[in-house]
Amino acid sequence: MIAAVITACVLSEPFAFADFTWLPGNSRTHESPLASEFFTGELRVDTSYHYSFARPVDDTISGSSEVFRHGELHLTYLGVGGDFHYQGVHARLMTQFGLYSQTTPRNDASTARGQWQLDDAYRYISEAYGGYHLDVLSGINIQAGIFMSYIGLWSYYQADNWTYQPSLVSSNTPWFFTGARLQIFVNEHLKIEPWLVNGWQSYGRFNDAPGGGAQILWRPTGWLSLVTNDYAGKDTLGVKGRRRFHTDNSAMAKVYDAPGALLSKGAVSLTVDAGCEDGGGVRCSEQYFLAFMLYTRWWFLADLFAVTVGGGALTNPGRYLVLLPPVNGATAFSGTPYFTTQPGDTFKAWDAQLTLDFMPRDQVTFRFEYNHRQANVPYFTGHGGVTPPGGNQGSPGSTVVGWVPDLDNAENRLTLALLVKI
Repeated sequence: MIAAVITACVLSEPFAFADFTWLPGNSRTHESPLASEFFTGELRVDTSYHYSFARPVDDTISGSSEVFRHGELHLTYLGVGGDFHYQGVHARLMTQFGLYSQTTPRNDASTARGQWQLDDAYRYISEAYGGYHLDVLSGINIQAGIFMSYIGLWSYYQADNWTYQPSLVSSNTPWFFTGARLQIFVNEHLKIEPWLVNGWQSYGRFNDAPGGGAQILWRPTGWLSLVTNDYAGKDTLGVKGRRRFHTDNSAMAKVYDAPGALLSKGAVSLTVDAGCEDGGGVRCSEQYFLAFMLYTRWWFLADLFAVTVGGGALTNPGRYLVLLPPVNGATAFSGTPYFTTQPGDTFKAWDAQLTLDFMPRDQVTFRFEYNHRQANVPYFTGHGGVTPPGGNQGSPGSTVVGWVPDLDNAENRLTLALLVKI
């Protein structure tokens, strides 16, 4: 997800020299009906229905950061908020209700360190930060709070994306950071954004040091966008000597543009990620993350319809970035013996998808999608489900005598979604 959240207080908006609503991870709305002098409101609603061909008896879907239940209509995300701005002072708030308020905190193990239940404190917030704008160069924003991470190309909000289910590459990289950032808009084509954050998609700190990194975003023309995101930190809870490094790099190009034609627009995106962990009993040569994802999207009839095809693949020995299946209520902190994340544990996976969109207005998307995902080890929820008979038993993720979860190497799924962004 590459789109910078540029507050309305910026006097000369960067990247305004062209229309970038075609980009993945970027809002495609051109105006806000909720805009005023001091506040620009925002409302997002993500409702969806997912059908897994495995038909899990507990209706639970594993291994996704966006898709959680089978055969049911659900509110995945409800966000209300917007951007406040007054004489250079600005703030952004977006609430987080629906399934995201439960599933996103579940993937953060840092909340188990210390007291005060950080997962509950921030559960209903997706973005909340304040800042100050300096009218230097093309603008400098100093901001602190919870903000989108921009790693993995796709956005946390489905309405901004080319697909509903991101590739596994995006699902296993951060959606948010808690900390501070400095947005330096060098000119209308270039942004440099350093980060100082608590950790890798975490509310708190994992060990004795914060994480850090930066994004460099360059848009030399209206048809090309290049971005690199780089991160370093200590993000294995209780293992102080282990360091994590990650680089995420994307190129996006609009390859066709004919607004009045039957085929109105076409674009491609390529993302390549690499990273590793070193120290604390592991080496980069044996515990690493290598991945790519490639997509193409084509719009029809003045952007009324769109088709997206693509997918990706990854290998992650040690499974340190793999989303843990929620077996018997397992969380990122609890772990589970049914799916271990120890040095040497292999994980290789790939996915492919086809997405059809109907977009009668910029503010609404009707989406139909087919996904296939495959792994070298049992990972996705099979027909028997991942919940013990009668519900979760004992501590989260623990062994249940006489029962094993039904995990499969493959998953096939259909999605229907209604996405609104005003």
